[in-house]
Amino acid sequence: MEITDVKVFPVEEERLKAYVTIIIDNCFLVREIKVINGNSGFFVAMPSKKRKDGTYRDLAHPINQETRDKLEKVILDAYWKRMEEMKNEPEAASESEPEAASESEPEAASESEPEVASESEPEAAQ
Repeated sequence: MEITDVKVFPVEEERLKAYVTIIIDNCFLVREIKVINGNSGFFVAMPSKKRKDGTYRDLAHPINQETRDKLEKVILDAYWKRMEEMKNEPEAASESEPEAASESEPEAASESEPEVASESEPEAAQ
């Protein structure tokens, strides 16, 4: 198994720090992975769904520790890389003209998540 793409979408919440989308082997996409700042440091939480009794159940997760460790390392490395890029973005933006910065924004938006037919997503059926 190879994680062939990682996209980090930072959020500004107390404990939740980012949502992450990964692509495995260029053929399987997993959304809604969370990077959380917990009591013992940062960790990765897999996508989950709230049940009727109020508990949460993972929708997808690694079934062995080796895979979990690999997944967590790749995701957290991508998260820290993205945080470093964001820290440097204001410096780069202040050096360029405002018009040039606004022209590049639509391109950045088009580089977000790959489009996937909504028919394949369970939420579309509900």
